[in-house]
Amino acid sequence: MAQEEFDMSDQKPILVTGAAGRVGAVGRTVTELLLEKGKKVRAMVRKEDDRSLALREMGAEVVTGDLLDLDAMHRVVEGCEVMYFGMSVSDLYLAATINAACVAKHHGVKAFVNMSQMTLSQMSITETTDSPQHKLHWLAEQALDWSGLPVIHLRPTVFLEGFFMMFSSQSVKQFDQIRLPFGRGKTSPVAAEDVARVVVELLVNPQPHIGKTYHLTGPHSDNMDFYAGEYSKALERPITYQDIAVGPWREKLLERGLPLHLVNHLTTMADLHRAGRYDRMSSDVFDLTGQAPVSVQDFVRKNATAFTASKPSPNETPHAQTSDTDQHKNDR
Repeated sequence: MAQEEFDMSDQKPILVTGAAGRVGAVGRTVTELLLEKGKKVRAMVRKEDDRSLALREMGAEVVTGDLLDLDAMHRVVEGCEVMYFGMSVSDLYLAATINAACVAKHHGVKAFVNMSQMTLSQMSITETTDSPQHKLHWLAEQALDWSGLPVIHLRPTVFLEGFFMMFSSQSVKQFDQIRLPFGRGKTSPVAAEDVARVVVELLVNPQPHIGKTYHLTGPHSDNMDFYAGEYSKALERPITYQDIAVGPWREKLLERGLPLHLVNHLTTMADLHRAGRYDRMSSDVFDLTGQAPVSVQDFVRKNATAFTASKPSPNETPHAQTSDTDQHKNDR
């Protein structure tokens, strides 16, 4: 692999946007893995804080900027020939993508790895979803393809870190139940670390993949009753799945202060799960990395503390638990 890697990535920094995510997030993990490979990394962050300091301590060149700021993007992109573009759910996603693409083309970027979404495989000029984010992703892919940039699209399915941990940990911790509005639909969640490993493979050797689109899933596609069994095995206690109505769940998200754009996106994801639209499987993670994707059971076992209530000491006063949506709000 080392002899086949894109030569210029050894001489010029690889740009990683969204690098200041939580520990385990895609951008941050991509940065860590590239540095472990001895690559020069330019990590783009929105502001200086403990996370940017941690990136510097890892050995990354940290630059601050906003994806919507033209001047900042020139400063960030100049001198890089390979870049990873990823952005969290936002109503400004399309504008940010176009801004980054225009600057990348101006500076002659030779590989633009774009983080997209797998639902786009079911969309077209005549078929869409109710999610405003899905629509922005679809338009962004169209624009990138028209741009003439050397693009590689990555389309992961639902992430384990979201619905399967952030939105489930408290109900599992308190009630031994996964409470999600997925009905009996099947799903194939993928771990962020697997997505990050794919990104790294493409960044260090992009040329064979230019113009291609890859779909990233976990190792199984099954319903939530099956996954409750996987939680049970990992946590060594009985966990069940409790289907809940989408409407009240959506209202709870709004009550917690999540942006309407995000809530509409999450609600559509729930509706699509109920309709069986997340019953997807792909071998691309294994084909690109040579490693099998992380299973739900292994993911839950690795993060068991998030799903297990701590035992208060005799003198400790119990505190009210924060909900999954509170945690999501804080993380964002």
